[in-house]
Amino acid sequence: MKIKLLLPILLFVSIPLFSQNKSTLELTDIFDMEFVSDPQISPDGSKIIYVRNFKDIMTDKNLSNLWIVNYDGSQNRPLTTGNQNDDYPRWSHDGKKIIFKSNKSDDKMKLYLMWMDTKEIAPLTNTPKAPGAVSWSNDDRYLAFTMFVPEAEESIVKLPAKPEGAKWNTPPTYIDKLNYRGDGQGYIKGGHDQIFTLSIDGGTPKQLTTTTFDHGAPVWSKNDQTLYFSANFNPDEAFEPANSEVYTLNIATAEVSPLTTRYGPDGSPAVSPDGKMIAYTGNDDRLQGYQITELYVMNTDGSNSKLLSGNFDRDIANAQWSNDGKGLYFQYDTEGATKIGHITLDGKVTTLVEGLGGLSLGRPYNAGDFTVSKNSRFAYTLGNTQHPSDLGVADKKVSKRLTFVNDDLFSFRDLGKTEEIWWKSSYDQKDIQGWVVTPPNFDPSKKYPFILEIHGGPFTSYGSVYSAEIQAYAAAGYVVLYSNPRGSTSYGAEFGNLIHHDYPNHDYDDLMSGVDAVIEKGYVDTNNLFVTGGSGGGVLTAWIVGKTDRFKAAVVAKPVINWTSFVLYADGAAFFSKYWFGKKPWEDPENYFRRSPLSYVGNVTTPTMLLTGEEDYRTPIAESEQFYTALKLEGVETAMVRIPGAGHGIANRPSNLVAKIASVLAWFEKYKDVK
Repeated sequence: MKIKLLLPILLFVSIPLFSQNKSTLELTDIFDMEFVSDPQISPDGSKIIYVRNFKDIMTDKNLSNLWIVNYDGSQNRPLTTGNQNDDYPRWSHDGKKIIFKSNKSDDKMKLYLMWMDTKEIAPLTNTPKAPGAVSWSNDDRYLAFTMFVPEAEESIVKLPAKPEGAKWNTPPTYIDKLNYRGDGQGYIKGGHDQIFTLSIDGGTPKQLTTTTFDHGAPVWSKNDQTLYFSANFNPDEAFEPANSEVYTLNIATAEVSPLTTRYGPDGSPAVSPDGKMIAYTGNDDRLQGYQITELYVMNTDGSNSKLLSGNFDRDIANAQWSNDGKGLYFQYDTEGATKIGHITLDGKVTTLVEGLGGLSLGRPYNAGDFTVSKNSRFAYTLGNTQHPSDLGVADKKVSKRLTFVNDDLFSFRDLGKTEEIWWKSSYDQKDIQGWVVTPPNFDPSKKYPFILEIHGGPFTSYGSVYSAEIQAYAAAGYVVLYSNPRGSTSYGAEFGNLIHHDYPNHDYDDLMSGVDAVIEKGYVDTNNLFVTGGSGGGVLTAWIVGKTDRFKAAVVAKPVINWTSFVLYADGAAFFSKYWFGKKPWEDPENYFRRSPLSYVGNVTTPTMLLTGEEDYRTPIAESEQFYTALKLEGVETAMVRIPGAGHGIANRPSNLVAKIASVLAWFEKYKDVK
């Protein structure tokens, strides 16, 4: 880990480091990029503990330690050290202790307690499975958390006894559930997330729930006699994946009662400071692909539920009560920017802090986090197009950046410059937002090769944030356009649902109009246009090469090629068929095929690479294999790159992100016209 922040920041001013010649980023620089996450401000607002994430080039691991800093930026120093994963710090209500998770002992993730006066540490758990979401009781004597509890699964396949000494194959696996595997999990073992309590003195965790369903993060009532959590207890839960409720759990009796009952997702309960109300998020499910996440409050007995955010056309996330109980702070994305807002109990919204972001190191997705103290001070992840997330602090008047965790690297590396751009879609004149990244030492009088990079989701958004992948393309001499075509979040419900039961379709027009808008600037070599994207962006890349031959080459990453096979093979069959199509494949085969890039494979002439993780269960590699074979049968130049051990989030290891970028650039360089 780079321990550069132990030196005063003024050192960088007194020594002429910035006078040295800068060079462009190299792919191995990804191993030196750090970022701040999960900032936790103390209850009195005087200190912040944050997770400092780094990488080890020798072991190819993503690692993290805990750091602590005063609110004014002084005394920035590590709380933990070592090539391990330390994360999830949480202050006690009195500010004298924290809990955190670490795998520093035998690479096994445990829950630890630290006394902040002496920095002494003690393990609280030694369980086979790691605790999940954890919360302190109000008297700081107990913790409540979720933890996976395995359950035996019986097989109806009974084999005869094998002879002594015989070596037979592993017994067959018997599966009878709809959801039998998950991306990042593999084949799902029997069991569920249950709720436990544990004294901070240690001992054996007490299991409070035993149902055959998963239980969400527990939060304590004001009197510490009740826990609130969300769960989907629907008997048809596998077929109704978005129908959760908020529940109350009596700690003494383990009795569970529902507080919400409507059809739709209700979750993320937060108890008001006086203990009389619960805030929660959700919506009335209309079976749309994209539905705004709203904020509600109700009495702790479930009565008098009230919608607060009905006039605010953006998703509410990370809602936290103000200490006076008169409103809540929350974060939201709007037009590619992440901000902290405040909403009163009568629904009035005020924006307080801007510039959150930087948690998505690979691609420029909007992703940020914040916490708030009792005296309304904020700690948040601060990010922009020139650096991944650092630590920012703010009150209701001013904000300040406290860390500069990548200044050592960026002091001698030149980054591409990012410019926001808007254009009209050729389809219906909708306003579309994007960002153009130009290479270091850019000269607008010259012509540059061009990459269109497309986000996944499709219900997500890119923004004005740093991206190692985009910067690597710029460092290789490409102008890059990334954007938010229709269906992207952060523009409201109407814009997000322009692709409802019609994806992919007119996203194509949005994207091509964006390409034309950048070409009009005069510095793009129109003989060297390239296109790539992952997941939903892979869908659109495959769709694009079936609709036009204007691109010299394409890289289709972790795509869906055939919606019928995807719905029947991915890890969310009930959700995708119910919300994205409205019917099952055999009920509407024509629509499934009409929306599949496979339907246009006969039109493709663009050299196309397929790239997917071999353990991707969200857009399984069989989708890439179908397109690869189809293109081969059509005589199109194609190749397939398989990332061993990778799921849908390819960059689960730093070298995987490097491999992805290197593969994309190698394919584009292979077909680029060199003058």
